Amino acid sequence: FILDDVQATWREIFAQSDLRYQDTQLVLFSGQTQSGCGYAASQFGPHYCPADSNVYIDLDFFDELRSRFGAPGDFAQAYVIAHEVGHHVQNLLGISQEVRRLRSRLGQVESNALSVRVELQADCLAGVWGYHADRYRNLLEQGDIEEGLRAAAAIGDDRLQSRSSGYVNPESWTHGSSELRMDWFSRGLEEGRVEACNTFEDRR
Repeated sequence: FILDDVQATWREIFAQSDLRYQDTQLVLFSGQTQSGCGYAASQFGPHYCPADSNVYIDLDFFDELRSRFGAPGDFAQAYVIAHEVGHHVQNLLGISQEVRRLRSRLGQVESNALSVRVELQADCLAGVWGYHADRYRNLLEQGDIEEGLRAAAAIGDDRLQSRSSGYVNPESWTHGSSELRMDWFSRGLEEGRVEACNTFEDRR
């Protein structure tokens, strides 16, 4: 249901700009599966494959989100799905292709920093969906936004690094800090516009 609503929102947004939205498919798997980008394995976490335009989520991930990361709730799961669809939107708009071109000419640290901006933009785009789901379809209930923010914070690079190794190395981040992930998700929720999600020109 969530994927259908997320994609219905993006069809409407694309149509307003005389663009055509092409649906992505959600592939649920256990352990590992084959994707257009190679093996999709549970240790990779939820991810989007631009080669086949599909979203891949391991069946155990949402249990882990609740038990390991302390981010339970339906809207926490919806945030994850909407974030991955955000990557599909980036692909359809040509953003992903431009970023891949730029990253091929950058060193590791600069490439990681660009990857962070890509991920933060997907967080913001997830928020854009949340704005429309709430404003036009009243799908959000009391506490839903807090669930989404808790999920965004739980999978911030600083939180994950601190949990796994006890220290934080910002130069190795690829997704962004908990604070930034919550900030950009909130921005999309508040403004509901793709234009509000230009992480590439944000000085931070």
